[in-house]
Amino acid sequence: MTDAFLIRPIEPRDDAVVAAIIRAVMPEFGADGPGFAIHDTEVDAMWAAYTQPRCSYFVVERDGVAVGGGGVAPLIGGEADVCELRKMYFLPAARGIGAGHAMMQRCLDAARAHGFRRCYLETLTGMDAAQALYLRNGFAPICAPLGGTGHHGCDRWYLREL
Repeated sequence: MTDAFLIRPIEPRDDAVVAAIIRAVMPEFGADGPGFAIHDTEVDAMWAAYTQPRCSYFVVERDGVAVGGGGVAPLIGGEADVCELRKMYFLPAARGIGAGHAMMQRCLDAARAHGFRRCYLETLTGMDAAQALYLRNGFAPICAPLGGTGHHGCDRWYLREL
């Protein structure tokens, strides 16, 4: 494999592989119990979930194989101008090659295009590389969660102006 990758919008054919990526990566960081996104109903139907208004989800491909994804959607229970960076997970094949930064830019561009003014995200202790990526991309830690995502297993929250 080379370091080249492609980021494209999710398609219906991606549902099973994106669900498998989410279910492989989250337990790697201890995020497989109650209160984590791995249990969200949308995991098995990501394409349909992100065809909703003001939603976008993207897939990272490397050598024609999906190896990660990420998206934005309105923050559940949040203010109308706040989106959430959601379900951004990468298999090891997509790590350390710039895919995270590129995905972040693609998601933030989509958020702006959808009219959002702020972007929120939730994560947890131990996802150190992800948190470094968030900080490098202008996210600032906040003291408490926003909205009502139901992800009470997360213990780190970030917000960024768009």
